[in-house]
Amino acid sequence: MTSEKLSYLNGKITIDPDICNGKPTVRGQRITVQTILEFLSAGEDEKEILKQYPTLTKEDIHACLVFATELMGQKYTLQKIA
Repeated sequence: MTSEKLSYLNGKITIDPDICNGKPTVRGQRITVQTILEFLSAGEDEKEILKQYPTLTKEDIHACLVFATELMGQKYTLQKIA
């Protein structure tokens, strides 16, 4: 596995193999993009997320949405494995 650290959206989203098992996180904190997206998909609003995670900003939440949108914009190829 690579130990390369990656940064997206001007450092708002980072991927570090040593933090959260390499999942994308918000500014290198132990708050994953997935966690924020799960809160949003469960109907939580920004105000409640910011209350639960006071180190986050509205821009961080927006960056999670932009990052997820960019991922979905990629081309994927499915292969049958067995």
